[in-house]
Amino acid sequence: MSKSLSGMSLFALVLFAAALAASPTFCSAADDPSVLPQRSVGADGLYFKVRLSNSVRMPKLKPGDVVDGTLSRDVYSEDRRLFRSGSAVRLTVDHLERRRRTPNDHWPWVVKAFTPRYENYPAFTSATVTQDKDQDKDKLALRVSLISVSRLRDVHAQAKQNKSGPLAENGAVEVSPSNAKKQATSTLVLEAFGVEQIPSPTGKNEDAPAEPDSARPETLPAGTHCKILLLSDVSASKSKPGDTVQARLLEPVLLNSKVVLPAGSVFVGKVLKKTPPRWLSRSGSLYLTFTELTLPSGNQFAIAASLAGVELDARSHTRMDAEGRLRGERPGKAWMAINLGVTAGISKEVDDGVQLLIEALVSTATDASTAGTARILSSCVSGVYMATRHGRDVVLPRFTEMDISLDRPVSLNPAAEIGASATEAGGK
Repeated sequence: MSKSLSGMSLFALVLFAAALAASPTFCSAADDPSVLPQRSVGADGLYFKVRLSNSVRMPKLKPGDVVDGTLSRDVYSEDRRLFRSGSAVRLTVDHLERRRRTPNDHWPWVVKAFTPRYENYPAFTSATVTQDKDQDKDKLALRVSLISVSRLRDVHAQAKQNKSGPLAENGAVEVSPSNAKKQATSTLVLEAFGVEQIPSPTGKNEDAPAEPDSARPETLPAGTHCKILLLSDVSASKSKPGDTVQARLLEPVLLNSKVVLPAGSVFVGKVLKKTPPRWLSRSGSLYLTFTELTLPSGNQFAIAASLAGVELDARSHTRMDAEGRLRGERPGKAWMAINLGVTAGISKEVDDGVQLLIEALVSTATDASTAGTARILSSCVSGVYMATRHGRDVVLPRFTEMDISLDRPVSLNPAAEIGASATEAGGK
């Protein structure tokens, strides 16, 4: 009798696990970014990307520990360069805090289900940036807030086959071995505050790439590249066609040595197409387009721009085709091995559980008489489980660095501003 009860309880547990596996909300609730406090880069915050000098295990850091690194890109405020790439950065851990893990496309749900939902993050509240290591006067203390810690790699689209470089069949270009080695250590992404008021050591704006031209060029040519920072979460599973996407320009765009688009300009776009991860382990896809540009002065212009590159976590399995569409890779060997292992376990437990259940209900039933029915049912359950497995998602967390390209020329004349024609018509 005890054997029957234990078998029935085990069978009930298996059915409960299978129900959870079939429910799409089981994973999405754990990875849903909407339950997190939403943070955005404010008008007084700037984006800092710091490459660590040495490999550091972030969960092992303690308050008071010091982390050293260098800026991996120039930091701009409109047309003014505040810090040069390569400047030394020193961070001191203020305290530790628990954060929900960022959604990813690394593993199937069964691994995510048993992965801790939260992880310890070091909290940095201040940083010291030194542009010249030999001069103490160039040391500046800043208020900062840690956004993310990860190993990053670049993925971009290429229209033509490149015989000299590694090009995937769908047009995705991987980082070169030299870049991959350079990015072996973690990269910290931080938001810094109150840096716009930093005076130049000589009293002049020497770090400005060029003075803005009062007679701004009338047209920005097609093919112009802009480095932008995504300000909201986007994914193939949760975003919908038509959802608004916002990003901020990280570096000024120059034309004929003149600043045309200052850093901080805002690009507004939308999710044009998306395909969520589907049954039979089919991966999702995502296609973004940008349609509006707002300068720091408030002038708005209509544009047409598409993705040309994106910086992703080194473990991400997202690729970009020649048209700028982001696609999830097919599940690899590890992904399939995990799902097959779970399937085998479910099949075995259902087989044993069904036999015990039938023998408990039918007194004349034996192992031999129930074996066929149990095997058929277990095969059906395992088949349904494998068929309902979704493929990889396409996940772009907020503060993802992207490269976009203008699809057509953009007129920057006042008459080309959004609403200018309506205003003129109203005046008449």
